[in-house]
Parts: sequence; C-alpha cells; structure tokens
Amino acid sequence: MQKSTYESPLNTRYASKEMQALFSPDTRFRTWRLLWIALAEAEMELGLPITQEQIEELKEHQNDINYEYAEMMEKEVRHDVMAHVHAYGAQCPKAKGIIHLGATSCFVTDNADIIIYSKALKLIRTKVLNVIRKLSDFAYKYRDLPTLGYTHFQPAQLVTVGKRACLWIQDLLFDLEELDFVLEHLYLLGNKGTTGTQASFLKLFDGDHEKVKKLEQLIAEKVGFKRVIPVSGQTYTRKQDSRILNVLSAIAQSAYKFSNDLRLLQHLKEIEEPFEKNQIGSSAMAYKRNPMRSERISSLARYVIVNALNAPITASTQWLERTLDDSANRRISIPEAFLAVDAILNIYINIADGMVVYPKMIEKRVMEELPFMATENILMEAVKKGGDRQSLHERIRVHSMAAADRVKKEGLNNDLIERIAQDSAFGLDINELKDVLNPRNFIGRSVEQVEEFLKDCVKPVLDANPVEEIHVSLNV
Repeated sequence: MQKSTYESPLNTRYASKEMQALFSPDTRFRTWRLLWIALAEAEMELGLPITQEQIEELKEHQNDINYEYAEMMEKEVRHDVMAHVHAYGAQCPKAKGIIHLGATSCFVTDNADIIIYSKALKLIRTKVLNVIRKLSDFAYKYRDLPTLGYTHFQPAQLVTVGKRACLWIQDLLFDLEELDFVLEHLYLLGNKGTTGTQASFLKLFDGDHEKVKKLEQLIAEKVGFKRVIPVSGQTYTRKQDSRILNVLSAIAQSAYKFSNDLRLLQHLKEIEEPFEKNQIGSSAMAYKRNPMRSERISSLARYVIVNALNAPITASTQWLERTLDDSANRRISIPEAFLAVDAILNIYINIADGMVVYPKMIEKRVMEELPFMATENILMEAVKKGGDRQSLHERIRVHSMAAADRVKKEGLNNDLIERIAQDSAFGLDINELKDVLNPRNFIGRSVEQVEEFLKDCVKPVLDANPVEEIHVSLNV
C-alpha cells in the first residue's frame, strides 16, 4: 500500500510491538489517568472532600479515552495536559471538579515518563538476560575449540571460540549491573508543584506539612514506586534522563562490539550469523552471504550512541526551576533510544540463537599460523635432544623467513614444519613436530577460564533472574 507520509523505521521495521506499545500515545494517556486517580485517592484518604463515588467514576473511564474530544480541546486551549483534563472531565461529570487538584502539568508528564521508562528498562533487561543465556550455551559448547586469536586483526596466540564468546557476555554483565542500578534508582517527580515547593498542596491541606509529605508517599505506592525525588524544580532533574540514555548506549556499545567481531569472523568463514533458506545476500552477486543482521546491529548501535548525547546536553542547559527546551527533544530522543536498543537486542537474540561455526575452517587457519607460533616450543624440544640453542634459533629464523616468503610471495602453503623436519640439526621427525603442533598446547587456560566464568559469574546471575526464553524471528 502506498504511503505518503514519513513513518519511523523503528516502528515499521525494527522495534518489537511490546516496546512500541509502551511508547504509544495510548499508554502515555492511560498512565496520566492512572496518576490522576492515584492523586485523587491519596487526597481523599488524607481528608480532602473527595468521595469514593468520584474515584469509581474516574476508574471506570481510565482506559476508554475520548481522543476526539481531547484533540478538539487541544486545538482550543493549546495545552495537551489541560485538553486531557477536560476530556476526562467530560466523561466523569461527578469527578470533573477534582481532577488534577493541586497539580501542575509535570505531575502527569514527568511521573508518567518515569513509569513508562521503568517498564521499558525491564523489557530491555529481560532481553539482555536472554542474550546472556544464549551466549553462555554457545560459550560452553565451544569452550575447548582452539581458534586463532587476533590483536590488531593480526594473528596472535590461540584462544578458544568459547573464550571469545565470554568477552561478549562479560560486557553484557557490566551493562546489566548498570541497568539494575538505574532501575533501582529511578525517582518519581511526585507532587512538587510549579517550582518544586509544593505550595499548592500545602494550601490544600491548610499548612499541614506532614500531610503533604504523606500525599507524595501514597501516590508513589499506588503507582508501584519506592523512590520520589527529594527536591526538584517543576520537573525532575534531567540527569535521570542522562542515566537512562547512558545505560542504553552502554548496551548498544556491547552489541556493536559483538556485531563487529562477527562480521570479521564471517569474512574469515569461521562463524556466520543465521542465513535463511531463501535469503538473498546481494542483488548482483548471488553467491554472497552478507552479515546483514550484524550490520544492522552496528548501524542502530551507532544511532543510539550518538543519540545518547541528547540527554546530557538537555540536562546541562536547563534554566533555574524550569525551561521548555527539553520537551520536543525528549519526546524524540528517549523513546527512539528505547526502540532502537529493543531492535538491537531482538537481532542479537536472533543471531545468538543460530550462529553457525565451521570447525574445519577454524582449524585450517590455526594450522596455517601455528608453525610460526610454535617455534619456541620446537626450539626447546630440540635443545632437550642436545642441540645448541643459539645455533638452532638462527636456523629457525632462516627457515621462518623462507616459509613466510613462500606464503606471501608465491601464495603457497606454510612449509616451516617440513623444513625443520628435514634439518638434521633439530633431530626431530615429522611426527614429533606434529605432537608439538597440537593446538590445545597453545590455548593456555582458555577452557578453565570459560568454565570458571560461566560457573562463578554467569550462572548466579541467570539463576537469580529466571526469565521467559525469547526467540526472535526477523521479518526483514
């Protein structure tokens, strides 16, 4: 179907329906009504002239929002919160006079934002745990498969496939720690009033400070929060938004690192992301298997990392008790960061569910490089048989240079081991040299590190956080 207006790809292509629903206008306005009900209930419980009948009327219409009326009112009053106050009042004639009593707009906007962000962070948390669990299974399965390690993308000492996967998991564990801190320290705005002094509520309760304090506590409890920000201007400090976008950026960074690693490994034909039966890698080159999932993670992660600058800039430029230059930016930057990270984790889950490992290709590349790495071990074995260390060192150097030239200049295989076997100065036959070249002799504590890490660091987290397993099928 032809569409003539812009639609965010985060909605149409990438983010989950669950995350889209959390940031929908419907969720936002229902949450406003939840807060108005909590405010009215708490004010009634503390002695203001509000009746249970009025509360029940508000509850009856919490979720059937009269959007057409609200839109009509917003065109008239040019204020979204007041438009919805009028719309709610039109549905609740008995409670009309007590809706939003004593509150300013930020009572519903800021508190609703924190409630929604909390739910969104919990959804992100569930998906991070799913990735960790899937990568943990992968790491354990391949804990002892030797593979060429790289520094500067140049061949280095051997690791194992499982050991490398533990690097990806560890980054996510750090992110999970940060995510839990942010969740635990999310503060509602509470009912602070126009400049944060609670003056309107103090007036409502005839100067009773304890009732004003109790009102804030009751509202928080009714919407499921333990923390209310102690002091504020009209809004909660936008430093909270910085914390939220920073942790979303951190998750994006971890996923980015993984996706880059996988793109390199797919180029080496060692590990590939899933590839569907009818998937097309290139419109021109039919043989191609492009790492499109990993590339999409990289692309979206870059967006999140850059977008995370919005919150600190906004937080640092707020004027005194309130300025409105945060509003339009926050409406875009925060929801889209959540939607993008949700999309990133969906793809990460999908890849972690179906990574394809090619052990023979991994072994081939290991054996191409291992002779060079094994020269010190070969030298020691030859010395044990009575050879002169300094003389043998020079002979290995010469053989290594010749073998390297053969590989680089002539495109032939690495014949260093054959050269050494044919050199009587070493006193080692080809079978003895092959024993030295067993890749498992060069992986250090990789296997033990994987097992210890999964047992001591990962399993306790997964055991303490049982979550429903998620499988993601990507449509595009």
